Amino acid sequence: MPWISALASLVRRPVRALIRAWVEVRLIEPDPASLGLSPTAMTIYVLPHPALTDRLLLETLCARSELPEPNQPLSEQQPALSRCVSLPGRRRKAQAPFLGYLEWLHGHPEQDLELLPVSVFWGRAPGKRFGFWSLITADDWGLTGRLRRALAVLVHGRSVEVHFGAPLSLRALIERRPDALTNRKVARLLRVHFRRQRTRVLGPDLSHRRTLIDGVVASPTVREAIAETAESEGRQVSRVKARARRYGREIASNMTYPVLRLLDGLLERLWTRLYDGVDVEGIEAVKALAGDHTLVYVPCHRSHIDYLLLSYVLFHEGLMPPHIAAGRNLNMPVIGPLLRRGGAFFMRRSFKGNRLYRAVFQEYLARLLSRGHPLEYFIEGGRSRSGRLLDPRPGMLAMTLRAHVRGVKTRGHSGKLAFIPVAIGYERVIESDSYRAELAGKPKRRETPLGLLRVFGRLRQPFGRVSVTIGAPLPLSSFLDAETPEWRHASDEDWQQRAVPRLGEELARRINAAVPLNAVNLVALVLLATPHRAIERDLLERQLELLVDLARSSAEAIGTDGSTPAQGLSGSPAEWIPHVESLGFIERRHQVLGELVLASPEQTSLLSWYRNNVLHHFALAGLVAFAFRNNVRFSEEELHALLAPGWPVLVRELYITPETELATALRATLDRLVDQGLLEVETRPAGDKASVPRWRRPSAGHAGREQLHLLGRLIQPSLERGYLLLASLLRLPSGSLTRDQLAEQSGLLAERLTLLSGLDAPEFFDRRLFAGLVTSLEADGWTWPDEDGRLCYGAELTATAERVNTLFDPALRHRLQQLAAPTSDAAPSPSSKAEAEASTATPPVDDA
Repeated sequence: MPWISALASLVRRPVRALIRAWVEVRLIEPDPASLGLSPTAMTIYVLPHPALTDRLLLETLCARSELPEPNQPLSEQQPALSRCVSLPGRRRKAQAPFLGYLEWLHGHPEQDLELLPVSVFWGRAPGKRFGFWSLITADDWGLTGRLRRALAVLVHGRSVEVHFGAPLSLRALIERRPDALTNRKVARLLRVHFRRQRTRVLGPDLSHRRTLIDGVVASPTVREAIAETAESEGRQVSRVKARARRYGREIASNMTYPVLRLLDGLLERLWTRLYDGVDVEGIEAVKALAGDHTLVYVPCHRSHIDYLLLSYVLFHEGLMPPHIAAGRNLNMPVIGPLLRRGGAFFMRRSFKGNRLYRAVFQEYLARLLSRGHPLEYFIEGGRSRSGRLLDPRPGMLAMTLRAHVRGVKTRGHSGKLAFIPVAIGYERVIESDSYRAELAGKPKRRETPLGLLRVFGRLRQPFGRVSVTIGAPLPLSSFLDAETPEWRHASDEDWQQRAVPRLGEELARRINAAVPLNAVNLVALVLLATPHRAIERDLLERQLELLVDLARSSAEAIGTDGSTPAQGLSGSPAEWIPHVESLGFIERRHQVLGELVLASPEQTSLLSWYRNNVLHHFALAGLVAFAFRNNVRFSEEELHALLAPGWPVLVRELYITPETELATALRATLDRLVDQGLLEVETRPAGDKASVPRWRRPSAGHAGREQLHLLGRLIQPSLERGYLLLASLLRLPSGSLTRDQLAEQSGLLAERLTLLSGLDAPEFFDRRLFAGLVTSLEADGWTWPDEDGRLCYGAELTATAERVNTLFDPALRHRLQQLAAPTSDAAPSPSSKAEAEASTATPPVDDA
């Protein structure tokens, strides 16, 4: 009727004016220009439910983005067919609205219609199963639908998100079946899309915290732990049950949307003040999984900023922020409640000896995963003080794996859980000074609210840029199918003990593969490779270009879609050097003969943290370059025989993921070094087809010789640590030392070496590095424990160590061997005597 149309128009005008004046769209995804709409098909917008505000907002956006207008009829002959439709509500019995469009297609065989799903989110409030907030967020509360929408416009009008789906050809869905069946099929496909989109953005509904804790305490596993604890301690069951409930309150998060909005605003101001920018790479891989996978984010742990930064990035990219496992030390006054309402759940550092606490925590974690909530935890356990990726801790991984297996077996779901490795790179980390002090032996400072105030005092200092890079996601079921195929049917847990360490190593490799390069860690790599932490500026620039070229061309530069660690780099070496100086890491001195770049002892100690972030990207190139330091030429077979024994140990120490076998990667590395002018290929004699090609280092006057030497020094500290460990092991008979004794003695020798060398490098003698090397030797079969736990070795290790000795020049080899000698007056072996004489003699004349 005409009067109904006039009344509708009268209502639409003020609402449209309100939306234009008040509503601000925070995120439109994807960009309308990238939707790829067909130029020949007509676009039909599809909304998940009838809502006037959504339709009017869509009209406004389409006008701004030059998209087809949604308020026009399909054709003048059929004005009832609008170019914007909505699916009926779940409580309505009305059928899907596509029958008229199907009939139109039958009458116009040369035409097509593209369905474009559009999801509009007024705010990002995850649903609560109980509470007043459902009045505003529950889409299926029919009695308050209009009131809810009006409140949403007023309350969340400044934080609206619009998500477009992939265009769907309606003609392609027409099959030889009645239109009624096609109509239902199209509606079903769209409902699945809208449900996944909602899950991706809002996550599953949040249980009321008290209800969740009650469910955890009432679960069979926790009830069993309560009964056993009561019996073992001789206490009443009711008291132990109350303790379990206290544990639940101590652990459980209480995520609330107002706090998420508050943190979003605070963090946005913090990043603007603290950093020059936040770079995000690889987020599309997460968005592709978020709709139908439970996501577990596993970032590297470089700083307390990590979890705040990742949640902020996910929120701004249209993804649900995760529940974050935080140490109980952060549950401090003021800060703890704020973090808890932002999604943090707190855990003790150790569960040892407390079966009840373990049962409560495991059940809480399992319930979060079973309901599809995204999680975040750090597999390293704590922040890295040395800048390296720490060895993965098995605790959270094992609990996640058990919860996943329980869900697959008891609930029968498909097991769509994926780990998301995340690498976070800082140009300057807030905790630099405290890390340096802790590595030097000072105790870790306890976190307090006053400590947070000290951080705010540093906001005026420059911190450069920060990057968040998503690594290759790891679906857990696929990983288990490949590693332990029996996991779906095995009743024992022996396979879990094998799977968890492998899972941790795989995730660590994927995190390290995603670590980005930046100006600071590149300058640190080069400057710390110089003997006196000083270098000519032009040589520094050439070496920086070399590292970037190697990272971009290396077959081991792992990333999604062919990306490399250097893909986020901008600018040139000439711009990076003054930028690093502005951050306080280096000094520049202008001289008549050319500018010098230097680092003080304090700056050197700080730079080692940033070098260790990315050293793994250049491990093989550095190892090859180091081999030519004391050897003029190699054939490919000779070089492979020399490097093959130690390469697996280095791979495990630095969590490297080679894409190819060593022989293939070695040849590619040699070719790249030749292309860069760092190595030369000796030509074959004329007519000698049987001769083997050999690679040689450039002559002493060649510009590439110095660059090759600097590249080799990148990996020298790792090789020296391995040499000291082998020297400590082999100087005594087999079966003399335990794992801990060997790691401890090697660490002491490394500390002595740094002191005698006058270097301030406490990360060089980190005991955890030597413990990892001992584990690698045992994993590769070089050593094995006897009945008393002492390490045994055979003649093969001795022979290999003798062969590897040729990597080091006689002077360095003699120094390391003397350092590892059992007593200062011990008689040196004949070989060490010869090396001592060689080290004091005139150095050999280099080949011309």
